[in-house]
Amino acid sequence: MRRFIIRSLLAASFALAISLSASMPAIAQGAGKGASGLPLPRFVSLKSRKVNIRIGPSTDYPVSWMYMKAGTPMEIIQEYENWRRVRDSDGTEGWVNQALLSGERTAVAAPWMRTKGKDIFVNLRRDPQGTAAVVAKLEPGVVIRVTECNGDWCRADAGGAEGWVAQGEIWGAYPGEAFK
Repeated sequence: MRRFIIRSLLAASFALAISLSASMPAIAQGAGKGASGLPLPRFVSLKSRKVNIRIGPSTDYPVSWMYMKAGTPMEIIQEYENWRRVRDSDGTEGWVNQALLSGERTAVAAPWMRTKGKDIFVNLRRDPQGTAAVVAKLEPGVVIRVTECNGDWCRADAGGAEGWVAQGEIWGAYPGEAFK
């Protein structure tokens, strides 16, 4: 029993130290780069269908959440060895082994609008302009695959429908971010 209490206290102390270092990313990780040399924060997606999120960066830490869908977008906010502290579109945070993450970009259509009502949609358009024809209407919370962004619009695939979605209407790309 005593060993369990000491181990729990050590785990809690380490988790607190890691949490505090997250509030100072420039000091803890370098100016916008993680230990991997990749930028922080950055978006990735879950590689596996079942992914455990832990309260600390090791399998010694308990699981706080389990994701059940590959492709779920995550934001990496911190790195520690081969562990990544991630945040989902709802703000839930935890640690996941880097092997369970993919560089494939996905996004969630307007997760902040999920509770606004039944007739709220995000338009997937034929071209990257607000006047282009709508090819699909996405419900808030739908996960889409993103193949490129130009800073204002992102090319996306949603259940077989392909088109462009306004970058400000998704969670999974930063404002002004451009990539191919």
